[in-house]
Amino acid sequence: MFEFIRTHQRLMQFLLLLIIFPSFAFFGLESYTRMSDKEPTVAKVAGQSITQREWDAAQARQLERFRQMFGEQFNVAVFDTPEARQGVLENLVAQKALAAYVADNNLTVSDETLRKTISQIEGLVGADGKFDMKRYQDLLTAQGLTTDKFEASLRRDMAIQQSNAAVQGSAFSPKTVSTHIARLNQQVRDVQELAFTVTNFKSQVKISDAKLQDFYTKHAEQFQLPEVIKAEFVVLAPDVVESKITVSEADIKTYYEQNISRYKADEQRRASHILISANKDMPAAQKNAAKEKAEKLLAQLKKNPNDFAKLAKENSQDPGSAERGGDLDFFGKGMMVKPFEEAAYVLKEGEISNLVQSDFGYHIIRLTAIKPAATRKLEEVKANLIDEIKQQQVGKKFAEMSEIFTNLVYEQPDSLKPVAEKLGLKIETVSGLTKKPNPALPKVSYYNQPKFLNALFADDVVNNKHNTEAIEVAPRMLIAGRVLEYKPVTKIPLADVRSTIEDKVSAIEAEQLTQSAGIAKLAELKKGASAEFGNAMVVSRNKPANLPPAALEAVMRASTTKLPAFVGVTIPGRGYSIFRINKIEEVVADEAAMKTEQQQIDEFLSTQETAAYLAIIKKRAKAEIIKPADLPKVSTAPTATPAKP
Repeated sequence: MFEFIRTHQRLMQFLLLLIIFPSFAFFGLESYTRMSDKEPTVAKVAGQSITQREWDAAQARQLERFRQMFGEQFNVAVFDTPEARQGVLENLVAQKALAAYVADNNLTVSDETLRKTISQIEGLVGADGKFDMKRYQDLLTAQGLTTDKFEASLRRDMAIQQSNAAVQGSAFSPKTVSTHIARLNQQVRDVQELAFTVTNFKSQVKISDAKLQDFYTKHAEQFQLPEVIKAEFVVLAPDVVESKITVSEADIKTYYEQNISRYKADEQRRASHILISANKDMPAAQKNAAKEKAEKLLAQLKKNPNDFAKLAKENSQDPGSAERGGDLDFFGKGMMVKPFEEAAYVLKEGEISNLVQSDFGYHIIRLTAIKPAATRKLEEVKANLIDEIKQQQVGKKFAEMSEIFTNLVYEQPDSLKPVAEKLGLKIETVSGLTKKPNPALPKVSYYNQPKFLNALFADDVVNNKHNTEAIEVAPRMLIAGRVLEYKPVTKIPLADVRSTIEDKVSAIEAEQLTQSAGIAKLAELKKGASAEFGNAMVVSRNKPANLPPAALEAVMRASTTKLPAFVGVTIPGRGYSIFRINKIEEVVADEAAMKTEQQQIDEFLSTQETAAYLAIIKKRAKAEIIKPADLPKVSTAPTATPAKP
C-alpha cells in the first residue's frame, strides 16, 4: 500500500506535466517574441493584434516540437506547408479568443490548484522531496520570464483547459446510433464485377499533332523548369552561441554555493514493515482482531527477529512490499505517514518497533539501514553546473549575437563576410534551390525551408544581389543568404517532351472511351440486358476484399430494394467498373463493435462541439484573419533598428 501511494504520486506528477506542456508551449514561451509596432497584423482578436512575427514564432516553435518528436525522421517540408501554417494561425486566434473569454468572465483556478500544479513539474523537487524555489526561479530567468508573468499565464491556460474540458465532455449520442452504424459496417454484400480497363481501349485512341499542341499549351506549367538559385548563406545556431560562452572556475564555485541546497540530501532510512490493515471506519471487533493478530506476530518476532521477512511475506497486508519481505526501500522525512515516520526515526539499525498505529492499520517496523545526510561535492556535479550556467547565459548571448547578425546583414547588404568574420561563422554555398523546398535535400537543411526560400527569391535579393534579412527558421536559429547565380523559369521545347505528352493524352482519351463504354453498358443492364461478370465476392465496409475505396463506397451505398442491383464507378488510373449486387446479409453487431462505434461517434461529436464552441467564442471576440492580399507591403529590411554608425 505504501509502495503504491509513492508510485501513484510519481504517476500523477507525470500526468500533470503532460497537461501543462501543450499550453506552456503556446503561452509560456511568448516572451521570446518581441513585437514591433511596424510588424504587419495577420489577425485581430478582441481588439488585439496578432502580428506576422508572432505567427512566425509560433510556427517555429511547432516545427521545433515536431523535430524533437521525430528526431532524424523529421522532414521540415512535410510540416512547414501553407496548410500547416494556416492551422498555426487558426490556433493562435482560438487561443487568444479563449483567453479573452476567460478574462471577460473572470474564470480562474485557485491559488492552491496553481501551487500544486507548479510543484508537480518535473525537476523542481529536490532530493529532500521539497519544492526548490531557487531552481524554479532560475529556470524562468533562463527563459526570460518572471514568476508573476509565468504564473499568470499558467493560471489562464489552466482556466482555458477547464473550459474546454467541460465542452468536450458534453458530447453524447444515443446507443441506437452506434448500433445502426455498427450494423451497416458489418453488413455483407455478394457482388460481381464487370471491368472496363483503360489498357483495352488505348488502341482505339487516335492522337494528332493538334491534340499534342493543345495539351502542351493548356498545361504549359507542367513543362517548365523552375527558376533556380545558387546561393551562399550563414547560420547563427545554438552550438555557435554556446561556443562563445566561457564558464570560469569562479563562476562554477559561485553557482554551486548559491545552489548548495540542491546538492544536500537529508538523512534517509530504509525499513521493512508488516502491516495488518485496520482503517478508521472498521467495526471495533474487527479492529481488535487486527490488533490481536499484530501483537501475536510481534511476540514471534521478539523471539526470532530473523523471521521478519518470512512473516512479512505470509502476513503483511501491504501488497506492494509483502512479496519483498516487507522492504520499503529508502525514504526521507515527509514520505511516510507521521506515526510511521516518527517510529522509524527513533529506531537503531536492526531494531524492531512495538506496534505502530496509523490510518492504514497496525505496523511492525524493522529498521534495516541508515543513509546519513550528505552533500554532493563540487567535482561530482561540476559537469551539470557548467551546462546549467551555459543554458542560463545562452539566451542573453543569443540576443547579443542576433542583434549583431541582424544589423550587419542589413547594414552591409552586398556581402556576408562582415557578419561571418564578426561572429566567427562559416559561409556555405548551396546550388539548385527552388521556391519550393526540395525533398531530395537533407531533412535538416535550414536553407531548404519556405521562409528562407521566399526571402531568397524576393526581387531585391535576386535583382540587386542583396543579402536577405535575418530569418528565424527555428528557435534561436537565424539564417541569412545572398544570390550568387540565378536562372529564370525555362520552358521545355515540345519536341523534348513529345513522348510524355503522347502518354498523357493517350491515357486521358482511353479513360474517356472506357467510361463511355461502361456507362452505356450499365444502362443496358438496368434495362434487362445480360453480361459476363467475374467471380462472386463477399464484401463489407470492414472487409473490402481488395476493392478500391471508391468502388467499395459505391457498392455499399447502392440501393438494394430490388436485386440484382447494378452500380457503376470510375476508378482513376484503371478504368470503369460495373458491380452487380446479388444479395445482402445483415449481421448482428457484437458488443465490441458497438462499443468501438460509440467511442468514435463520441469523439467526433466532441470535436464538433468544441469546434462550435470555438466558433462562438471567436465570434464574440470579433476574431478576424486578414487575407494575404490585404496585408501591407513590408520591406525585406529587418525589424531590429540598425546600429548607428
